[in-house]
Amino acid sequence: MKICSQISAQAAYLVLAFSVSISGCGQGTSDESSPQAAASGDSHEHPKEGPHHGALIELGEEEYHAELVHDEHAGTVTVYLLDAAGKVAVPTDAAELTINLSHDGQSEQFGLPASPDAGDPPGQSSRFASGDPDLAEELDHEHADAQLVVTIGGKQFRGVVAHDHDHDDHDH
Repeated sequence: MKICSQISAQAAYLVLAFSVSISGCGQGTSDESSPQAAASGDSHEHPKEGPHHGALIELGEEEYHAELVHDEHAGTVTVYLLDAAGKVAVPTDAAELTINLSHDGQSEQFGLPASPDAGDPPGQSSRFASGDPDLAEELDHEHADAQLVVTIGGKQFRGVVAHDHDHDDHDH
């Protein structure tokens, strides 16, 4: 009898442990705004714009971000490379990055040469800029598809450049 009661007690304990683990599943684990999620880095809350007030572009599996600043009045396009949170500059030794653009069946490539920020190490840049009026104009086309390509730490990253519909001087 003693053996049966020990087995019953062990079985009851296993059933209880199993029940507790099942009832806990899904509760609080997917809430990205919870303090536990934020502390573990699981939160996917990202700022909508970068530190220079430009649009953020995801690179890789959120390994990095690029911030695209399109100054329509000056006709310039500047891209800043940022960390996974989209906040801190990430310098790279790439001499330029590329924006591949497709509009009305035509494909074009635009190179943005490195234009190092003051805080970038020698031989590296976290900022890339272009004064090419064609690039600035093409980025304004609502049906243009654009992709940014850059190498960081010897690895190539690509990111989709979304069209910004919040231009002050456009009626979209």
